[in-house]
Amino acid sequence: MKVFALKKFLHPLTSVFFGTLTSLTLTLPTNAAEKIYFVYDSLIVSIPVRSLEIYANEGRLTQQLRQYFNLAGTTEEEREAFREALSTPVAVNAVDLSRLLNTDEGERILNYVGKVFNIQGGRNGKYIIRGALVQAAFNPAGLSLINFLNRLATDVQIDVKKAIELSREIELIVQGTYLFTEKVEQLAEMEAQQDPDVNYSQLTDPRQPDPLEVKNYRWNLVDRNRDRAFYVEMYQPQTLPDESVPVVVISHGLASRPEDFGKWARHLASYGYVVAVPQHPGSDLQQTKAFLEGLSRQIFIREEFIDRPLDISYTIDELERRNEGWFSGKLDLNNVGVAGHSFGGYTVLAVAGATPNFERLEQMCDLEIGDLNTALLLQCRALQLERKDYNFQDERVKALFVVNPVNSGLFGSESLGKIDIPVFISAGSYDPATPFIFEQAVSFPRFEVSEKYLQLQEGQAHVDFSQLDAGIADTLQKTTKLTLPSPQLLDSYTNSMMLSFFEVYIENNPQYRPFLQSAYGEYLSQDQEFKTYIITEESSDELSQAIDQFIRENNIALPEER
Repeated sequence: MKVFALKKFLHPLTSVFFGTLTSLTLTLPTNAAEKIYFVYDSLIVSIPVRSLEIYANEGRLTQQLRQYFNLAGTTEEEREAFREALSTPVAVNAVDLSRLLNTDEGERILNYVGKVFNIQGGRNGKYIIRGALVQAAFNPAGLSLINFLNRLATDVQIDVKKAIELSREIELIVQGTYLFTEKVEQLAEMEAQQDPDVNYSQLTDPRQPDPLEVKNYRWNLVDRNRDRAFYVEMYQPQTLPDESVPVVVISHGLASRPEDFGKWARHLASYGYVVAVPQHPGSDLQQTKAFLEGLSRQIFIREEFIDRPLDISYTIDELERRNEGWFSGKLDLNNVGVAGHSFGGYTVLAVAGATPNFERLEQMCDLEIGDLNTALLLQCRALQLERKDYNFQDERVKALFVVNPVNSGLFGSESLGKIDIPVFISAGSYDPATPFIFEQAVSFPRFEVSEKYLQLQEGQAHVDFSQLDAGIADTLQKTTKLTLPSPQLLDSYTNSMMLSFFEVYIENNPQYRPFLQSAYGEYLSQDQEFKTYIITEESSDELSQAIDQFIRENNIALPEER
């Protein structure tokens, strides 16, 4: 991966993050604060709010602000970025923001930010931050730093030492992300040199759908044991083949829906698969809408950590019940493949045998560097569950394919080591929701099975931009100032790998094994700006050593691996 491309993506995100933190400093109701205090041990430096207003509006540095910039050692570029952050409003729905900041996830974010931005005396400023953000968002001028300043009810102090620690942690994430992506690229190149020579242009192209016509329909199910109703999107060939029919169940992510994974399902169905995509009520798009409309207090229901895996097993149960009547007894339900995206990744990992480790999760959620892993915002909610041994393993599941999986906090080496079926992990180098450095790079070596694969897609950013509102997608690209890969290219990377993986490990079709090697990643990436890299168990130890070395060299405190 090119260094400049990664930094070009990560630097704007870091700037936005710091801009957001800075904005949180400068908020509160009714009466305007006069000064902001910067505290470093016994040293205290104050900046009048008026100085910041002058700099934002005129670009002129007052004596006090100039002294602060000189003390902080800021560059001209950093000063201009700060000025832009002061006056640039953030487009946000005030009601939605208010609801978000009152969720468990919002509380966790505010608590961490409040450690840096304090009420005078050093108390955590999370409550004044929350109130100020909401009031500023309701103001017609919009949510800008100057708007925050004009609404501060009290002077705020910034813990500079904490801010420096935060800056170091973010820099470590940038460095680590580059290091691990570069390492995967190097390992893939080494494996490709050892792979047997294959003329891929003469083989079936797994990126392309097969000629079989696909039909889609819906089942509405009720699991009476759980009093849980949900629907399942079904995809299958228009005419079932005469032989045994392979089955794959796909689990959608948070704030998503089964229909969003129709492209994956249709691709598999065109090759003769029956694909079931169950809804997960309580963590799907309908739940998100209920939250935004004020009908629910949470983005997702915490019991989803339990119900999601059970949804998968119940769907397989239903396929068994309907096998004779609907499918003429052709379904092979003793060798089911499962796939999952994001929260769906957690779901199918649990179905494959991984068990939550609450002691490890609690330690991860207490780590300050863990606050920068956005995936922990979701995982730490599991600490609210009853502490007991949860085992959702379904013995009918024989192969596991996960994309951007949420997993590293809930599942350590001991948990993932329990999975004894083939595993394929697909990750994105630009993923802000389940960052590669935290969620997939560290998890891949933890699997003890020999049939394991890691795919890294350059530029993949967790979501399918083709499914976003055009305005949102355009705004995201302008914010990061990036050209992102086309959804069609990323689909081709995922579809080819998913089909080939299930053909080998569900259908026992050796003709697709050449596609599960690093050389095929090179073939797919020919003439592409955004490439894909594939490594296997052969490179697992070396990746693990690189991770361990990075942790040691940077004195990163992590829970004992188990």
